[in-house]
Amino acid sequence: MIRSGLRELLQKQPGWTVVGEASNGRQALELARQLTPDVVVMDLSMPELNGVDATRKMLTECPGVRVIGLSANSNDRAIGEMVRAGAAGFVAKDSAFEELVSTIRAVIRGKVSFTPSVISHVLGGRAPGSNGGNPFEAMPSSYVTLSPRERETLQLIAEGKSTKEIAAILGVSSKTAETHRRNIMTKLELDSVAELTKYAIREGLTTV
Repeated sequence: MIRSGLRELLQKQPGWTVVGEASNGRQALELARQLTPDVVVMDLSMPELNGVDATRKMLTECPGVRVIGLSANSNDRAIGEMVRAGAAGFVAKDSAFEELVSTIRAVIRGKVSFTPSVISHVLGGRAPGSNGGNPFEAMPSSYVTLSPRERETLQLIAEGKSTKEIAAILGVSSKTAETHRRNIMTKLELDSVAELTKYAIREGLTTV
């Protein structure tokens, strides 16, 4: 519903054409390879491959593409990682549509465009969870601790995928997928899927 609404509104902008839309990060990456769009509006919270890792891959494989992040949570730790991944802009989902349009226009002109709240979050160094009693708050970020493939595996585990399903999605053997799972648990010192899921949600790799 959100994608349909955005598509209809963006399509009305003079000189703009919406060439595709995706329901998950892997589909977004594949469409970017095929369609080579000028700009991609990338939701941070997507199934199978989150917006941060999809952005990293996309900017490596499709260097002409400019990515704008979109999220419902402007305090998410993943926003900082989105910026570090190379996103040229960011817009919160609760912003007015005009803000998205102006951000896209700026990015098309080769500029970067971030709202003051995002700049403050990225540069301010505030640790997520610092105002609560989150038992995971002292744990290192997955973006530092885990490899890109391990982050993909962690997201799929948190989304309830079996080892066989994860292997099929990643294009690896079940043995390799299981090795990734063991390595993740060892690195994070977590012993259950429930703990891995909580950690993945905290990190912004997936949502509830």
